[in-house]
Amino acid sequence: MLAAERGAALNTLEAYRRDLTDYLGVLAGQGVVAAEVEPATVRAYLADLETRGLSAASAARRLSCIRGFHRFLYAEGLATGDPTVALAGPRRGRGLPKVLTVAEVDRLLGVTREAAASGEGGVQARAIRMHALLELLYATGLRVSELIALPRSAATTRDRFLMVRGKGGRERLVPLTDMARDAMTLHLARLPGDGPWLFPADSESGHLTRQAFARDLKLAAAAAGLREDRVSPHVLRHAFASHLLQNGADLRIVQELLGHADIATTQIYTHVLDARLKGMVRDLHPLMDEVMDEAMDEAEESP
Repeated sequence: MLAAERGAALNTLEAYRRDLTDYLGVLAGQGVVAAEVEPATVRAYLADLETRGLSAASAARRLSCIRGFHRFLYAEGLATGDPTVALAGPRRGRGLPKVLTVAEVDRLLGVTREAAASGEGGVQARAIRMHALLELLYATGLRVSELIALPRSAATTRDRFLMVRGKGGRERLVPLTDMARDAMTLHLARLPGDGPWLFPADSESGHLTRQAFARDLKLAAAAAGLREDRVSPHVLRHAFASHLLQNGADLRIVQELLGHADIATTQIYTHVLDARLKGMVRDLHPLMDEVMDEAMDEAEESP
């Protein structure tokens, strides 16, 4: 149903499969049939997740999967009720995204640029690939799954943007910088054969895996003198969004570039706007001069 009716992506299907396999395994161990589950059974399962060390975010995702499963059973007439209707999800705080500064991103790109310009053979080819990946990621804010699965044709486009198919099959345009285009062109010149992928690899999918990219990125971070735990593909996507907002981009534009269906998802980045918004009010509000004059008068009159 998720694949045929909702068009869920492969990664989503795999996550649902893992979650349901665990849930149904626990039910089977208790001798409980899925169509006859009681709310208390689901509560006990969620409590057990906490003892297993799952974070609140992971438990909430697991509950979302279970809700969808029981809702499906009820809608299809395979169960007489939905035991998850009255269940509340685990409380989870929404932390701020990890973000690199502009200077730190420059250092990271500088290290990969230097590595791409030196060395020889396979070592240099890997360095050129890494530099192309990072230039693209920081220029476009692509999800890592979108980045590693770019077609080879992306490096030959004459347009200054890419058409990307994201979550839910939604298409969007993302800009290309000259540096990203140059890095792709250099990488393409080193690619053997004429396969369909811009970043081919010996994997089941035929292209670079997320795990391999994340591993190589950690090595690049260490070479740039950055803590490895602060750098990941998703952190660079955060940097793309945060740096745009810091420089005056509209939140709606950033939402479109990131491919977020709901602007509420994009609003997590508004923490970077505090200083800029305060400065705008201070500099542009028509009554600010009057407020400042009153504050100065009060300061002079105070003993």
